[in-house]
Amino acid sequence: MNYEKRVFIVDDDGSVRRALCRLLCSVGYQAEAFDTAQSFLDNADLADRPACVVLDLQLPDLSGLEVQRRLNMKFPVIFITGHGDIDASVDAMKAGALDFMTKPIIEEVLLEAIDRALHRAMADFERRREQANIQSRMASLTPREREVMTHVVAGRLNKQVADNLGIAEATIKIHRARVMTKMHAGSLADLIHLVDKAGNGVSANPESRI
Repeated sequence: MNYEKRVFIVDDDGSVRRALCRLLCSVGYQAEAFDTAQSFLDNADLADRPACVVLDLQLPDLSGLEVQRRLNMKFPVIFITGHGDIDASVDAMKAGALDFMTKPIIEEVLLEAIDRALHRAMADFERRREQANIQSRMASLTPREREVMTHVVAGRLNKQVADNLGIAEATIKIHRARVMTKMHAGSLADLIHLVDKAGNGVSANPESRI
């Protein structure tokens, strides 16, 4: 699926903002610039769509690191700074920044970093969308179906699940079939894969399978 190539620029230097916007628009990116951290956080379209942020480390209101923290890994961040602050660059990379560059920026290097960032943003978005879809399917399960699924993905046989829950094996088979249908799983392996992707704490430990 194709998405707009959105890039947010956050820098208090007007000449830098204008230069970066011209550069990015010239190669087909959709660029939007902000002069303060708060303006970016308050006014940017931060809906869950692929995008990356080119972020100045030193801003007049909030630090770039604080903005990165508030974004909570939602978008890949590329830091730019006029100050060769090694400690800050280490902190930024530890917090998940994709890259850290000092001004003046080399255009080719920045464009390569943005391309990597947008590829990551698209992959992250698709993963979140898939996870939400799977979790929606799981939400459609009844409490009993979810309970049965937990046992099934742990590798237990129908008879074992029936003994554990104190209900008939035939009933377990019915619940299991409904789980497979609602989860759109064609096999036990598919179901385990879906539960793993959902990431909501349901056990799918292969070591416990029989």
